[in-house]
Amino acid sequence: MANPSPQVLTANRLRDGTVLYRKGDGWVLTLAEADIYADKPAADAALAAATDALVRNEFVAPYLFEVRRQDGPAVPVKEREVIRAAGPTVHPHTGKQAGQLPPDPARTSDAHA
Repeated sequence: MANPSPQVLTANRLRDGTVLYRKGDGWVLTLAEADIYADKPAADAALAAATDALVRNEFVAPYLFEVRRQDGPAVPVKEREVIRAAGPTVHPHTGKQAGQLPPDPARTSDAHA
């Protein structure tokens, strides 16, 4: 039986819809920082842990997707994930496509609240 493709776990931040990638027990904003699960048991365990954490209402819709290695960083196999990793295609001058990451609400003070 052939080895399955490595996988990455993704979700969306509930507050603003930002694409997230699993890193350890938390989330990061770029695919390059994400954990890559080389086997199905590790990927399934990460997805189960993320699913259990949905009750905290910090992120939604976690799922796994396939990646491949191309001389270094992981590259998504499917076009959908390529687009999600790059950010919205209608705004090439802002966001991830322009090298700008959205603010992380957990790290910013809410001085105007």
